[in-house]
Amino acid sequence: MAIELNNPALAQARALVSDGKVVRDGQGDWTDAAPTPDEENSFIERDGWTEYAHWHLGVDKTADRETKEAWSFPIGDFRKVHRSGVIAAQSRAAQFGHDDIKDACHRLLELIDAE
Repeated sequence: MAIELNNPALAQARALVSDGKVVRDGQGDWTDAAPTPDEENSFIERDGWTEYAHWHLGVDKTADRETKEAWSFPIGDFRKVHRSGVIAAQSRAAQFGHDDIKDACHRLLELIDAE
C-alpha cells in the first residue's frame, strides 16, 4: 500500500473552506460527523467515484480507484469540510508516517482557523 496526498481533494477542501463550506467542530466530533458506509455508498452511486475521491486526502495508487480501499483520510460529509475530520486525518497521517498528508492537514487547519 503506497498512500500519497490526493492533491485534487486538497484543492477542493481549500476551495470549500474559502467559500465558507466548513464545520468548525471540535476534535472528538468526527466520530458522529463522519459519513456512514450507507451514506458513502449512496454518494458513490449518485455522484461517482471521482467525487467520492475528492473528499479523501489519501490515495493508494496501487489500488483500484473504483474501490473504497483506494481512498483514505476523509475530511468531510460530502457537503462541507469538517475541522474534526481534518484533525482526525492529521493524527492518523502522523501515526502512520504519511508526512505529506499530515502537513497538508496542518495547512488546511490553519486556513480553517484563519477564516
